[in-house]
Amino acid sequence: MQRNPTAPRVHHDGSSRTGPLPFARGVAAPCPRSAVTPEEPVMSTPTVRTREVPPTGPGAPGRGSRLLDLIERAGNALPHPFWLFWMLCAVVAVASWALNAGGLTVEDPSSGDPVGVRSALSADAVRDLITGAEESFVTFGPLGTVLMVMLGVAVAERSGLFEALARRMLSGLSPRTVVLGVALGGVLGKFLSDSAYVVLIPLGAVAFRAVGRSPLLGMIVAFVSINAAGDANPLIAPGDALFASVATEAAQLIDKGAVVRPTDNMYFTTVSAFVLAGTIALVVDKILAKREHHLVPDADLEAAAARQVVAAQVDDATELRALKLTGAAVLGYAALILLAMLPTASPLRGESGAIVESTFMNSIAVFLTAFFLFIGSVYGLLTGQIKGSRAIPQFMAEGVRSIAPLLVLFFAVSQFLALFKWTGIATVVAVEGADFLRGLGAPTLLLFSLLIVVIAMLNLVITSGSALWSLIAPALVPMLMLLGTNPATTMALYRIADSCTNSITPMSTSFMLCVGYLQTLRRSAGIGTLVSFTLPVAMIMLVVWTALFFAWYALGIPLGPGAPVR
Repeated sequence: MQRNPTAPRVHHDGSSRTGPLPFARGVAAPCPRSAVTPEEPVMSTPTVRTREVPPTGPGAPGRGSRLLDLIERAGNALPHPFWLFWMLCAVVAVASWALNAGGLTVEDPSSGDPVGVRSALSADAVRDLITGAEESFVTFGPLGTVLMVMLGVAVAERSGLFEALARRMLSGLSPRTVVLGVALGGVLGKFLSDSAYVVLIPLGAVAFRAVGRSPLLGMIVAFVSINAAGDANPLIAPGDALFASVATEAAQLIDKGAVVRPTDNMYFTTVSAFVLAGTIALVVDKILAKREHHLVPDADLEAAAARQVVAAQVDDATELRALKLTGAAVLGYAALILLAMLPTASPLRGESGAIVESTFMNSIAVFLTAFFLFIGSVYGLLTGQIKGSRAIPQFMAEGVRSIAPLLVLFFAVSQFLALFKWTGIATVVAVEGADFLRGLGAPTLLLFSLLIVVIAMLNLVITSGSALWSLIAPALVPMLMLLGTNPATTMALYRIADSCTNSITPMSTSFMLCVGYLQTLRRSAGIGTLVSFTLPVAMIMLVVWTALFFAWYALGIPLGPGAPVR
């Protein structure tokens, strides 16, 4: 089927004219892949990149943009992330030896036991880390999720479903409107936990390309929305239950009857979700769009992706019919899950019929895999893209093959995190930071500000939100309770500080996952590329979200049902 190669082109200044889109409409790269057939290996193809033309005139980059360019070049000058994490292992090993030799110890706030730093240059470290290397890799958090969800996503993507759906849904949207849509989808999508990255980052690429913008920028917007604003999700997720349970245990050190509920921040996070989505869209439009010329995909990778999409295209009538019937299949799948969860004794529920802490919520990756496998198969069968049973496992294998570079990177990351955890440096840093805040004796609002800054900095090295909260909550929650602060308020402050800096630290596994996605369309993309685009968003979000909290606190609005802000 022939599609018109020209279309009204909407520019960032609002003007339009007819001409080829800067990023060809209909080309999709929704998941990391080699983007070639077995006969066309990427490594044998010379790198060809569409020429980058920096904007000139009134829209030319200013001083801030040049600073971000410098950050990008500096970050990309770092070694390949695989080697970078091995270098960080060496740094941590030396630091742990020095701290151990200095006899630095702190008191574990949960048990009261003394905790010190263990030297990674000891015989025990060598023995434990070598024998545990395989387990550290196999049990590495994102590994299982990425592998499993990719099995389903690969079928949905290679059947042509994602590209057709995005084109139909986004055909009437402007480049600016789609930014807000992707941002809001990312904020709400954190409900899917780690699976959100595997599902929504590829869809961000499809959405942006569908309106003629860089698919790489679409990936970045989706990533930063999930990663930096995900804790503003108004939907109750398993992470909320974990935060609440840790806060309850910490609060009961002061008040035995204190209870913190997963819904205690619901009002605040609901409003925050829309405020932050709007903030992301504004920053992208006013700042990141001026640097979009840095995100031109490599021509050969883009062309390979185009060939794959063209192969999946069908005539309009068949496509529309397949999409309608696939929509009915989606409703059927959702109805089946709902019916299965209705009985209180359902195996998909948790203890005492719990829904938040349930088999379904804790195993959401399994249900997402089945969902994408199901709808991808339905669409592929209806359009003729799946002509037999062999096609489905073939699509799955191609999906897993496409993320092989990520698996290599995950091995290095998993070994670094295992070493970092073994040394105990994280615990010492968290406890020392909490003690520092306690010793200041500052006014409440100033203490809140310092708390946000300190936690945001700690989050650069301890990127697991639940792990950091478990470390500092036993110290922070009682400390602020003695100052008259509701535990729910402390939890809201933690959400703000924990979220925003997630998107700028290479220590985060999701950050490196996004780098891997970017490299599927632009080989030179690296840590610097991602940081230079996420840094403005993260910093402005931190300021906006903090200002929103202070206004909320000043007005005395409850944070959630039965959860006063003060």
